[in-house]
Amino acid sequence: MTMHVRDFREADRRALTALWEACGLTRPWNDPNDDIDRAVAAREATILVGYCGDQLTGSVMAGHDGHRGWVYYLAVDPAHQGRGAGRELMEEAGLWLASRGAPKLELMVRDGNDKAAKFYESLGFERQQVTVYGKWLKAPSETSTRKAS
Repeated sequence: MTMHVRDFREADRRALTALWEACGLTRPWNDPNDDIDRAVAAREATILVGYCGDQLTGSVMAGHDGHRGWVYYLAVDPAHQGRGAGRELMEEAGLWLASRGAPKLELMVRDGNDKAAKFYESLGFERQQVTVYGKWLKAPSETSTRKAS
């Protein structure tokens, strides 16, 4: 598959959020538009999008926290999966992070998402011996909480 990877542009927003929905990456308590806004505003973050022709077929969000590089929202249109797009997007994200001095790339995979875990393992990622803890600093909106039920 020939895919052109470039930085996110505002004109990509609608197709990007639709892709994330189609790939099951969104959660009711986490507005994807807010995530896009934060990434665009952050100096050490980017969203890379992949196009086949005029169709947005993939994306990856990357950020550097000063210690490690992180990847979020790796998405490939289900009709285009299995053709190397995810691998290419992860390579581009790794290059972007390395160019900013990130010595390591990390990501999180939800429990039970065996397909994603196998994909990342095929790229050389290893399960880390850590437990991730979380705490809301801003409570999810009432609407989001209702949707999550």
